[in-house]
Formats: sequence, C-alpha cells, structure tokens
Amino acid sequence: MLKPTPVTPDEVKRHNLARVLRHLHEDGELSRSDLVFLTGLNRSTIGSLVSDLAGADLVEEVSGVGGSRGRPSLVVRSKSKNVFVLAFDLRVDRIVCAAIGLGGEVLATLHRPRLDGPYPVENAIAAILESTDELFTKLPLGATWAGVGIAIPGVVETELGFVRKAPNLGWIDVPFGQDIERAFRSHMGVCPSVVLGNDANLGAIAEYVRGAATTSSSVVYLSGDVGVGGGVVLGGQVLTGGSGYAGELGHLVVNPNGQPCNCGSQGCWETEVGRDAILSAAGLRTGPDSFPELLELGKSDPEKMKQTLNQVGEWVGVGLVNLMNSIDPNYIVLGGHLADIYPYISEVVNRRVDQSRPDRKTRAEILLPSLSLDSPLVGAAEVAFGRLLSHPLQEMEQAFALV
Repeated sequence: MLKPTPVTPDEVKRHNLARVLRHLHEDGELSRSDLVFLTGLNRSTIGSLVSDLAGADLVEEVSGVGGSRGRPSLVVRSKSKNVFVLAFDLRVDRIVCAAIGLGGEVLATLHRPRLDGPYPVENAIAAILESTDELFTKLPLGATWAGVGIAIPGVVETELGFVRKAPNLGWIDVPFGQDIERAFRSHMGVCPSVVLGNDANLGAIAEYVRGAATTSSSVVYLSGDVGVGGGVVLGGQVLTGGSGYAGELGHLVVNPNGQPCNCGSQGCWETEVGRDAILSAAGLRTGPDSFPELLELGKSDPEKMKQTLNQVGEWVGVGLVNLMNSIDPNYIVLGGHLADIYPYISEVVNRRVDQSRPDRKTRAEILLPSLSLDSPLVGAAEVAFGRLLSHPLQEMEQAFALV
C-alpha cells in the first residue's frame, strides 16, 4: 500500500496564497478580517500572505470606507491595472477582444469585423496578433501580461488546445493552441500560457463566477450566435462529458418533423430557435445584417414582434423545459440572440414552463446576462487567469511586462 505523500510547508503556503488571491479576484476588495473569515486562517497568517502578494505587485492595501468613528480601515484589493490577461471571442461575424485586469476590471476592448462563413486559421491568427498589438497601445508600460484565453464556437479539447470541430469557422481537428502560441513567440518573442475553451462553456463560467448566477453552483448558459450552444456548470465544475461533446444543447431534437440540421439530424433545437429560424419567422432574409433590422422592428412595434415570434417562443420554452427535466439547474442564462428576443417571447416561454413545471420551487430561474461584456469573453479571461490564481508567486516570476 502506497503511503500518502506528505504536504510540504511550501505547498501549504502556495495553496493559501492562491485562496487569498482568488477571493480578492472574484469578490473584490476585502479587509484582512474578511479574509480571515473566508479562509479560516488566523490573522497573522493572512498578514504574511497579503505581504507576499503585495511584494509580487499583485495586491495593495488602501483605505476603505470610514465607519462612524475613527480612521477608515484598510482593505486589500487586486492591482487590476498592473496584471492583465488578453481574452478573445471568435464569433461568426467578428472577433471581440479585451484586456482584462486582475479582479475583472476591463482595461481595453476591441471589435474586429470579419465576413460570415468559414474562417481560415491563418486569418484568425493574424487578426489576434493585430488585435494584441492594438490592445497593448491602450495599456500602461510595465503592466504584466499573465495569460491568453480564447473562446471558440465549437468542440474544444481544452487540455490539449485542440479544436475538434468548429462548423461556423470551418475548422476540423485544428491544433490551434500550438499554432497561436507559435505565432505569438514569432511575432513578439514571448508568449504566456494560452487556454482555449468552448464559447458556451466559458459563458457558463463567467455567469457562475461574475454574472447572473453567482449565488448557485448549478447553471446552464445558452449562447445564441448562428445556432445555439450550451455550457453547463454543476457543482461548480464545467460539464464536459466523456468525449467532450457535452453542452451541444442546440442539437437536442425537439421537433422530429422539423427542418434538417447541418449536424445530420432533423428538428434540432437550433433549427427552431437559431438566428436563421428567427429571421425566417419574421419574413426577413437570413444573415447577420438582418438581425439588427429585426430588433429595430421590435422597438417600433413590440406587439407585432411578439406575434411574429410566438412560435419561436414556444420552441424556446420546449427546450428550456427539457433542460430543467434533464439537468435541473438553478439558473438558465440566455445569451446572444436569445437574450435579444427574450423580452418579446418571455410570456410564451413562461406559459410553456408553467404547464410542465407548475411548482416554481422545482424549476430554473430564467435570466439574462448581467456582465458588461459578452459572457464568453469574460469566461475566456477567467480561464486565462487560472495559472496565476493557482500559483501566484511562481507565475508572476514567469509573466511578461510590457516595455
């Protein structure tokens, strides 16, 4: 029988540093007393850990809000403008980019349009490099670059950095993680860790950590771009499945007599509630340029919009009930075009849910994203911070300062 490996003092310290930094990153500024309460560590240990993190230029202590008497107490906060990651969301019609500081502060953003349809890998890499150069011009010299997170609309093997299938990009079996790391090193001479993730999974992470579902460890995030993707967080962990295909919620069959789907099946959920299905219901031509036109129609005549999208709302409700029956999440967050149309279909959706789940205590609360940026982009930043949050001092030694 193997004996357990003893835990060294250095490992204990690294673990405690990670706990403190993650609380500051996710919860915002906290007093030392708050950190004592949240971690269960004693005050002297917290003081030592805060000093180490401050010495690594990760946190600082500043005056908090004053009480009724005496001087304001000190609070500890992340140095958001000193340490940042880059996040990229490869969308159907554009690339959305951001530099996001430790603690979640958005330091700079950038939108780079692209043509709808297949997107050659070399074009995606070139756009990411150009966007990186532009973002860096908006950041202070001396800021530390700690990682890169990229949201991909497809099936991603995150550990390998491998994109197995991304239909909207036209990618199959692309070693994109290796490709982009190689490109960064060639273009800039350096490259921090790069993490890829499915866009809906990253959206679920963002809503769980920072968004509408922070009070629960059970959330489904639905991304709406061309089709419908899904990310599931259960017990605080992203559900990936045995082969990595968990979360392909847009391909749940809801209408066996429905339209053929590009996956080879028929009547998938996204054939009923995807972007093109919504535009067809409204009598508009399909394509990304038409959706803003649809939303303008909704603003000018909301009642007509509700009538136009009545059947779409029915199918949204059917799919949501299926998710409640199969996954039983506390929250379902609607992203992308589903969030855009929800004000016009909410009555139909709720009626459908009421029929199947009349006891409100047993059904998920349907929410819209509450973040200032798109959820997948925020999620990409969160996973990019992963190594720094787990190994704060070691990663800061290896990170790259802008010069």
